[in-house]
Amino acid sequence: MEKQEKEREGIVHAETYRAEDDRDVTLRPRNIAEFLGQAKIKENLTVFIDAAKARRESLDHLFLIGPPGLGKTTLAQIVARELGADFKVTSAPAMDKPKDLVGILTTMKKNTVFFIDEIHRLKPAIEEMLYIAMEDYELDWIIGQGPGARTMRLPLPKFTLIGATTKAGNVSSPLASRFGISFRFSLYDHADMEAILRRSAGIFNVSLDDEAAALLAHASRGTPRVANRLIRRMRDFALVDGSPSITKRVVANGLERLEIDALGLERLDRDILRMIIERYAGGPVGAETLAISVGEAVETLEDYYEPYLIQAGLIQRTPRGRVVTPFAYTHLNIKQERLNANALF
Repeated sequence: MEKQEKEREGIVHAETYRAEDDRDVTLRPRNIAEFLGQAKIKENLTVFIDAAKARRESLDHLFLIGPPGLGKTTLAQIVARELGADFKVTSAPAMDKPKDLVGILTTMKKNTVFFIDEIHRLKPAIEEMLYIAMEDYELDWIIGQGPGARTMRLPLPKFTLIGATTKAGNVSSPLASRFGISFRFSLYDHADMEAILRRSAGIFNVSLDDEAAALLAHASRGTPRVANRLIRRMRDFALVDGSPSITKRVVANGLERLEIDALGLERLDRDILRMIIERYAGGPVGAETLAISVGEAVETLEDYYEPYLIQAGLIQRTPRGRVVTPFAYTHLNIKQERLNANALF
């Protein structure tokens, strides 16, 4: 009964969170030392955590920015574990009314780490309530209605709010300015991706050849979540094919079955590029028009597909829309008879 009540409030304890997603959590780093990549973020965060512990204070509020799958939620859990604090997690869409936030904040212990995912989607009334909570560790709560209504200020224990977003530009300035620490995640480089894949292979107790690791790292889109998903599937292919380890042959065969190419492009990635080239003469084309053309939501296009296509040098964003680069023609083996001049800017 207690667990159901917490779920209705949008509260999930760290321990409950781990138990419910056991497959993924077995790969989640449990401390900063195990968290691979994002070296500058880890270096600075370690200093801030050590300083907060030395002063016996709560860590300043933390703002995490970056595409999905780069480890924002994992890092939030690590922060709570390093601080030895309780961890509560919810997402902005799960909080429908101000009372939902009140129910969470008033049940927290001192130094609790409170993680809000997709914080750019907070409703204005809830966001405004957070301002006072973040700055003064108090809540303004209206009791009653009409002429008899009165405001009561509720004290809160010191806590650390960690907000994560894939769209920093959609977070209001008043909210963003209240975070004392801000980190922007970037896509992982090839060496970090190989290290992550080897760690995951070790946890799965499966051997991963050097050539296979390199091939998978190239196909992982610079994203640990993608890498871990791929190594699970390669483990399946190796088992069914009777291979004692994940070899280059297993990976090459597996990627072909999954329709993933050497750059990590999935079928829809290639459809996006071909749509811009074949239907819109290489661009420019607006995001909404492009999303409709490929049958995807514009949010999915902008949050999941575009960041990697841009990082890989296959498309560019311009004031007039998306355009493909000459590399896109080369990668798709499409003869470029006439390059749209807009693709150069």
